[in-house]
Amino acid sequence: MRILIVTPAAPGSRQGNRNTALRWARHLRALGHVTQLALDWDGRDCELLIALHARRSHAAMKAWKSTHPQRPLVLVLTGTDLYRDIRSDADARASLGLADRMVVLQPLGLDELGAAQRAKTSVIFQSQRALRRQTPPRSFFLVTVIGHLREEKDPFRAALALAQLPQSAIRVVQLGQAMTAEMGQQARALMRAEPRYRWLGELDHAGAMRWLARSHAMVISSRMEGGAHVVSEAIAAGVPVIASAIPGNIGLLGADYPGYYPYADEAALAAQLARAQRDPDWLAELQAAVIARRHEVDPAAERAAIARLIAEMSQYSDLRAK
Repeated sequence: MRILIVTPAAPGSRQGNRNTALRWARHLRALGHVTQLALDWDGRDCELLIALHARRSHAAMKAWKSTHPQRPLVLVLTGTDLYRDIRSDADARASLGLADRMVVLQPLGLDELGAAQRAKTSVIFQSQRALRRQTPPRSFFLVTVIGHLREEKDPFRAALALAQLPQSAIRVVQLGQAMTAEMGQQARALMRAEPRYRWLGELDHAGAMRWLARSHAMVISSRMEGGAHVVSEAIAAGVPVIASAIPGNIGLLGADYPGYYPYADEAALAAQLARAQRDPDWLAELQAAVIARRHEVDPAAERAAIARLIAEMSQYSDLRAK
């Protein structure tokens, strides 16, 4: 098929939506489909439109369906879609109706949809090739936080938790672009106040993965996630994760995963970090639980799921054309 993926994240961006679009494009091309990416639908002819982000891609979806009502449209729902926009934004809600099929990135995302919406929604986990674990530092306990600095990520919770651990050898390294000037100022202020915290800004993917692979643990502190790719990366590397107890994280790591803490509670996060540092058996338990999810983030599994979706859309297109 000739497929266009519409994502609001611009070329060169390392935002999650762009990374998802690029990875899907690679899978689709490997499956033999002619695939392009764009910020909007510009009228180009294709047989299938895949849109990321219900609110920000709504105009493209509406224009596509107005012009090609018989051609299929797939919507990949993001965290802000599921846990904010479809509750309050008319365009985001309208996009759910325009889509012929939808995709969520972890199974608890289905809970945010009505019965009719769930019936046309697939779960496709984000994949990551296996990453070789590196030897962590011996002189301190390295914790990484990876993701752009924006309000939805609650990005400084791990840095703030260090104040609860005045005598610990825990070091927090944060990677990611500050999405506002205020976020950058806050990160620099935290570094001045807390020498065990370092913000390195945005690195390329290989550089970020080197930090992750040698970490004792990774923290994901988000307020909302559709299914964070950095969790898939930690799973692929076998790095223990300490995560805010939100649906997007629980959907990836499992309800029984032992490494959660209540969202925005740095005292509880500090307790989890302290336990990870002092209790090697518990840290090994986290690692084993993470490794047990590797089958979910296998690139072959993601490609097979996308192939099934596209085959269904191809059949749908043929039926609508009759």
